[in-house]
Amino acid sequence: TILLVDDEANILSALARLLRPQGYRILRAGSGKEGLELLAQNEVGVIVSDQRMPEMTGVEFLHQVRDLYPDTVRIVLSGYTELNSITDAINRGAIYKFLTKPWEDDLLRANIEEAFQRYEMKRENDRLNHELEKRVEEKTRELTRSLKILQISQEVLESLPVAVIGMDNDGVIAVANSMAHSLLGRGGERPLLGEQAQEMIPNGLMACSGEAIVALPD
Repeated sequence: TILLVDDEANILSALARLLRPQGYRILRAGSGKEGLELLAQNEVGVIVSDQRMPEMTGVEFLHQVRDLYPDTVRIVLSGYTELNSITDAINRGAIYKFLTKPWEDDLLRANIEEAFQRYEMKRENDRLNHELEKRVEEKTRELTRSLKILQISQEVLESLPVAVIGMDNDGVIAVANSMAHSLLGRGGERPLLGEQAQEMIPNGLMACSGEAIVALPD
């Protein structure tokens, strides 16, 4: 959808005739105030506004549009006499592009097509960012749940009156409670985690490593 804003009805009609074959949904407004009313009721991708209008200039109108609808691509179509104020608006980000009257048809169509491509790219980036944020939130929740489960499991292991050791497929100690550290880690002086089980566990116990091993304190 494109919004055309100009206080001259013949200009609006000429622009609409020029752009209608492109397949755009065209909205017309005779003033900045009317343009804001249409924006409140319609999702608009590109705005083409005249600069010199009564009550509200095109730059003033587009400054408000930027604050209310920052995703819109905003273009001023006006004469060279307003170049200074328009340049300032471009530098402040209120305007994407300045095109002059009288316009050249092919150039105007090309610039509006480019503006819509910019609008769609922004929408797609926003969608991808939203999906990424959603995935990060879901992953964070999963990690939080896993951490909570791990904390509970560790608390259960610590409460057992026996030494508990878990090994990975490479025979490296991955889990050990305090009782295990006390019994097999030289009274807790030598950490068990990350060590080779065969170096830390007596051979008699290692021979039973395919089964559950429970080491009771003396």
